Amino acid sequence: MSVCSIVVAGGGAAGFFAAITCAETSPGASIVLLERSPRFLSKVRISGGGRCNVTHACFEPGRLRDYYPRGGSELIGAFHRFQPRDTIEWFRSRGVELKTEQDGRVFPVTDSSQTIIDCLISEAEKNRISLRANTGLMNIVSDSEGGFELLTSTGDNLRCQRLMLATGGCRAASAGQLAVGLGHTLEEPVPSLFTFHVDLPWLKELAGISVPNVELYSSGFGLRESGPLLITHSGLSGPAVLRLSAWGARPMHGANYRFPIQINWLPDLNAQEIALVLEECRRKQPARLIVNSPIRPLAGRLWSSLVAVAGIAPLTRWAELSRSARHTLIQQLTHSEFQVTGKTLNQDEFVTCGGVRLSEVNLGTMESRRCPGLYFGGELLDIDGLTGGFNFQSAWTTGWIAGKTMGS
Repeated sequence: MSVCSIVVAGGGAAGFFAAITCAETSPGASIVLLERSPRFLSKVRISGGGRCNVTHACFEPGRLRDYYPRGGSELIGAFHRFQPRDTIEWFRSRGVELKTEQDGRVFPVTDSSQTIIDCLISEAEKNRISLRANTGLMNIVSDSEGGFELLTSTGDNLRCQRLMLATGGCRAASAGQLAVGLGHTLEEPVPSLFTFHVDLPWLKELAGISVPNVELYSSGFGLRESGPLLITHSGLSGPAVLRLSAWGARPMHGANYRFPIQINWLPDLNAQEIALVLEECRRKQPARLIVNSPIRPLAGRLWSSLVAVAGIAPLTRWAELSRSARHTLIQQLTHSEFQVTGKTLNQDEFVTCGGVRLSEVNLGTMESRRCPGLYFGGELLDIDGLTGGFNFQSAWTTGWIAGKTMGS
């Protein structure tokens, strides 16, 4: 049986950050990092379309909390210790420059996730961390001496004094059974950050069209979000949809992903202002066809489809627009309703809502309240954030705190 000081199970963002921080805190510690798959940091690799959305430029812990549908309030203390500003400085001090885009997302200036991967692996190797790919953790026994005996998927037996589980989101409840076996409770895992299926032929014909800003709301769930929207072959996607799905992850799961949503296509204008715009079109270009006169920023094809759904004939000219037809068009522009009939997940990148119950973990140390010497980090915890770098930030934060504690 091999003996080491610390084992970290999970070769993702939280696991690497914990192992590196632990090694830097305690240079003499013997640290082993296990990863079930053949490649380390696979989620880092595909994040942000291969650019890696490292974090988000939100530097106030109180505001940062508001970007986490689950776990935000519990993380405030942790964010006071390690937040996005610290993440940016951590990478900068190791030669990786980051940039902040207009929407607050932070990426490496190289626009390549490989830059982040290379940095983390280099730091792990420099700190003599034993990196073992293709090695999952199969069984854990807490022994009488306060340590842990581990069985890996390769048949190896390890013994360690401290153990961290950072194995990622529980896509199925079985993924959290190692924690359950050590006395922890698993909040039911359900998907978060998913897109909506909408089975409407006219909408599918608009696939590829994006709208820079819409207001998306679900009155049944009491949820409202705004932001860019993308129409796809299967329905609706984009940041506004992903954020709404994050906040509604549990009730939408309970509704079997069948529910109505409403879209305001022109959230920067109220109904009265839209009426004035339509009246100006009628006055300035009375002979022009309505379907050929889109209101900015709506794309021409989207505008013509919304006009048709409002019941306005394709050859109708502005001079012929009746008051009742104008009212119907305004309703369609501000309260389009769609029936969601399912969801689509990015099988590699999607985030899970659920995980180890936070009340059973000391978030000041990331140590288990149920099993001394056991630590947690990343998506295995019942923490999930909105799209935009927030899930990586919670991984860096929880990994850093766990690593500091384990190395102390």
